[in-house]
Amino acid sequence: MSIIKVIEVMANSTKSWEDATQNAVLHAAKSLHNIKSVWIEDQSAIVREKKITEYRVTAKISFEIDETHQD
Repeated sequence: MSIIKVIEVMANSTKSWEDATQNAVLHAAKSLHNIKSVWIEDQSAIVREKKITEYRVTAKISFEIDETHQD
């Protein structure tokens, strides 16, 4: 039986929302194994002097938990 856990993270990028999403996955992968998917819950951007300077995402990352049974 597989157990999937979901965490919510926020990430940013100066390039794009796609890059912000990749940053979320890369950062989460430093401490999580078996990442299976990412779902973008929200997107926003910071604007300064008529230009987008930062892209932000709120992402839900799902990963499979290694289940060990002890008898």
